Amino acid sequence: MSGKLAITLKRSLIGCPKDQCLTVRGLGLRKLHQTVIQPDNPSTRGAAFKIRHLIEVREAPEVEE
Repeated sequence: MSGKLAITLKRSLIGCPKDQCLTVRGLGLRKLHQTVIQPDNPSTRGAAFKIRHLIEVREAPEVEE
């Protein structure tokens, strides 16, 4: 496990309840097909679970520095 999640917004927020829109914003997503890297922790996983019908979640690739 890499410790990071890549979360992509796949569906529009039009017609979604306000709390789901705020959850998407809280994850840092603003546009369709935008991908953000978030830490893999219970808080992020809980937010992703709440809006699982709008997003795609996968493990982020390792970045060597």
